Amino acid sequence: MDTHTTSSTKAIELLRMTDGLVVHQTLCAAAKLGIADLLDEGERGIADLAFAMQVNEDALYRTLRFLAGQGVFREVQPRTFVNSPLSEFMRTDVQGSVRSVLIFRGSHYYFSPFMEFLYSVETGAPARRKTFGKEAFDYLRSNPEEGRVFDDAMTAISALWAPAIAAAYDFGRWGTVTDVGGGNGRLLAEILRAHPGLRGVLADQAPVLDRARQRGLLSGSLADRVRFEPSNFFDAVPWGSRAYVMKNIIHDWNDDDARRILLNCRRAVPDDGVLLLVEYCVGEANAPSLGKMVDIVMLTVTGGKERTAHQHRELLASAGFELSCTIPVSNEMVILEARAVNC
Repeated sequence: MDTHTTSSTKAIELLRMTDGLVVHQTLCAAAKLGIADLLDEGERGIADLAFAMQVNEDALYRTLRFLAGQGVFREVQPRTFVNSPLSEFMRTDVQGSVRSVLIFRGSHYYFSPFMEFLYSVETGAPARRKTFGKEAFDYLRSNPEEGRVFDDAMTAISALWAPAIAAAYDFGRWGTVTDVGGGNGRLLAEILRAHPGLRGVLADQAPVLDRARQRGLLSGSLADRVRFEPSNFFDAVPWGSRAYVMKNIIHDWNDDDARRILLNCRRAVPDDGVLLLVEYCVGEANAPSLGKMVDIVMLTVTGGKERTAHQHRELLASAGFELSCTIPVSNEMVILEARAVNC
């Protein structure tokens, strides 16, 4: 292979990386349309699907033909499709469904700031600031439908990780655990089920707790073991537990805001207690990782960041904690155990 051919191959390889935009948008559209649900009983022709969804038949066919080439859906006869092992997880009613996550990633809140990504690189500020002119969570509060889409997606993501998190660490030895910023309670529910002697507190803002009660993830057999505690972690973290867990909370915020949250945690965590941060791993140099991808999302949308273990250690120390150990959940996620330091 001559030098020119090698150069052309590498140039094409680089350009193909931008194909991810097309994959992203077609996946998100297919999820919002609920195509995988329509295929849950077997093959259907494109005309039938288009009529059911009231969309353009030719455009739908071209979309599904493209996704089938990516392994999402399968064309089993001309213009006739079935689900594939991948598209099964786009169904609403299957365990591990990511349909709500895909809908969220196609939302105005998630996708629009990336059109201004260069602004983040130039300024270090989230492009969301230029796109929306307000803080990320203020935007969600002022747009209830997008807030619901966000909640659904975060619950689905927690469902993917919660069993592994609950199994990776001995939460039960602390007797009580407070999930700070715990949203709909998916992680806390999994932790309580995995550790039958444990009692829990779900701490979040009052409207979030109202939605958590409606979802009922902490009802039934768990109801007697859990308490709902309205709180804003920028103001205070509720007292009363020996263990406090925060999953993907600190990564939403810059260092100053993260320190404010951790200082409030320090006031709540007893001297014989523990703070547990569940965060993504940044990963090795020159290698892809989920943490590096999420870091760019944080840069663009929230203004937060993913941190290395060393950065976590320094941030925790600035708020009166000592990083005592790290417990791997997977190659992509870790639990950081921090003990209170008496100054």
